[in-house]
Amino acid sequence: MKYYIIAGEASGDLHGSNLMKALQKIDAYADIRFWGGDLMQDVGGFLVKHYKERAFMGFIEVIMNLNKIFKDISFCKEDIKAFKPDVIIFIDNSGFNLRIAKWAKQEGFKTHYYISPQVWASRASRVKVIKRDIDAMYVILPFVKNFYKKYDYDVTFVGHPLIDAIANRDQVGEFKFRKLFDLGDQPIIALLPGSRKQEIKKMLSVMLSLVENYPDYQFVIAGAPSQDFSFYKPFIKSNNVKFISNKTYDLLSVSTAALVTSGTATLETALFKVPQVVCYKASAISYQIAKRIITLKFISLVNLVMDREVVTELIQNDFNKKRLKKELDNILNPEKRKKIFLDYYELEKTLGGKGASEKTAHLIYKSIKC
Repeated sequence: MKYYIIAGEASGDLHGSNLMKALQKIDAYADIRFWGGDLMQDVGGFLVKHYKERAFMGFIEVIMNLNKIFKDISFCKEDIKAFKPDVIIFIDNSGFNLRIAKWAKQEGFKTHYYISPQVWASRASRVKVIKRDIDAMYVILPFVKNFYKKYDYDVTFVGHPLIDAIANRDQVGEFKFRKLFDLGDQPIIALLPGSRKQEIKKMLSVMLSLVENYPDYQFVIAGAPSQDFSFYKPFIKSNNVKFISNKTYDLLSVSTAALVTSGTATLETALFKVPQVVCYKASAISYQIAKRIITLKFISLVNLVMDREVVTELIQNDFNKKRLKKELDNILNPEKRKKIFLDYYELEKTLGGKGASEKTAHLIYKSIKC
């Protein structure tokens, strides 16, 4: 069978790579062409375009790059026509993917969506478009299935692929990891400032402003695979700060606490049972626009899944040195940590266990064979 997969950003690359592995297990002749990243490329198939080439953050940057985005959309359509896939699989990345899906449905291609656009957070009107253009939707958060049910759209909850990604990772071991990166014996506070340059600039300097207040801890920046060390270097002004690129899971496995930019990383941190403070700051214009269209009471996936505050969220003006220090002190407190650990175990049960990628791959393959 021929599969055309379109993913964007690091998280889409991760989930796309695991889905590709699962497809290859059940379809020995799987021919996969994709938009994604290094992890998907490592699995095989043909990489059409890397997500780094089209990573635009925020309303303003998207507007400034509209010409490039429209060129990519046109190119993608032509590439799909030439490949003639049995199915197109969209992974998140709704701004791009929903435009392709509308065209693909009209052209008669089978359209499947893995990891729903966040219509449950804003612009619920897009559900009408999704129902029209998407043949099958596979969701990874339990409350999203209930959301779609309100719109009379039957979707499949497959569980969260992060559970598999974490369980199946190659484990280095704490002693070896600390020795490899010269981390010594001090407890670690992990800093996850995001993956895009714009958000890293806004997040990292505030996170690092706490370093002098915690001489008994070492701060370690989790470098994103999409950014070089040269970008982070100007922010690092203390010997008590280390930088490790593209090893976030290994870092979280040995961390005592974490300061995390809102996104998939909040869920990853929780699944590693690391107490965290969730942080987010956008440009003033982007924030004001977002406030008017986002209808959620939480921004972190941890709190959204649990439907209550499990982790503290510091958003926009609340994300400052004073508040961040207060909340970091809080998650270093033994009693608070016990409560967080119990909540994390409940979270993992709610996410539905292992096998998301395999379930999705089987459902896609079965639908093509029918």
